[in-house]
Amino acid sequence: MTTINPFLWFDKQAEDAANFYCSVFKDSKITSVTRAAADNPSNKKGEVMTVAFKLNGQPFVALNGGPQFTFNESISFVVNCETSQEVDYYWTKLTEGGQSGRCGWLKDKYGLSWQVVPNGLGDVLGDKDPARAKRATEAMLKMSKLDLDALKRAANG
Repeated sequence: MTTINPFLWFDKQAEDAANFYCSVFKDSKITSVTRAAADNPSNKKGEVMTVAFKLNGQPFVALNGGPQFTFNESISFVVNCETSQEVDYYWTKLTEGGQSGRCGWLKDKYGLSWQVVPNGLGDVLGDKDPARAKRATEAMLKMSKLDLDALKRAANG
């Protein structure tokens, strides 16, 4: 079976980032670290070149590729949360040293964008009653961290 795995380009923080992400998500681990065999444009001999890791079973690779490329909001990872406690946990952990955005978006301390989303958000925003959906959407546009209960109250008017 063909797989699709995220490959993340960092300047020099690949190992730090992988360790951080593995500390945030349960069932996560570093699976391998590759060091440069010789000096190259991005790494000196012996420096970490790539780090393979798994977050909740999903494989990732982080590369120390140099400062040429940086993350932006056009790519993000969505964390679907069962409970408001999960939303709080992931929001707190991922914004540590980073910055909160709007509508459940944030940037972590490495500049990677995440969306921390409560399960049920799509049902509230996609309500068959356009007035309810509009009220929920307007409330969401004012939020940083998403609060599903508050969005349901807004939908109810």
